[in-house]
Amino acid sequence: MRKLFYWKLKAREIKLGERTAILGVLNVTPDSFSDGGKYQDPDRAFARALQMEEQGADIIDIGAESTRPESARISAAEELRRLIPVLKRLRDALTIPISVDTYKGRWPSAPWSTAPRLSTIPPA
Repeated sequence: MRKLFYWKLKAREIKLGERTAILGVLNVTPDSFSDGGKYQDPDRAFARALQMEEQGADIIDIGAESTRPESARISAAEELRRLIPVLKRLRDALTIPISVDTYKGRWPSAPWSTAPRLSTIPPA
């Protein structure tokens, strides 16, 4: 039997260790290596996030900057421009947490006020 861990979020708690948690990855980049930019439109990204939750995702992880080899880095402002429309649509639509995949350490509080269920993946 595996040891159980409890990830406490603002409005809920997720039990980890009982089963494998599923992370749905949603890339909102124009140059995503996994989907070719299919979800850069906020409405398509919204529909895909809902679909992933219906298919059993426990968390939706949204990335707004491509990490494919030789991809160009973008500014925090551009990253937010891509994220905020999606986060606004998802704000009250999902019952599962959202994480944002970013390496940028300092962001304005804008995304967090846009989607109160937002969280980050806890360190290993």
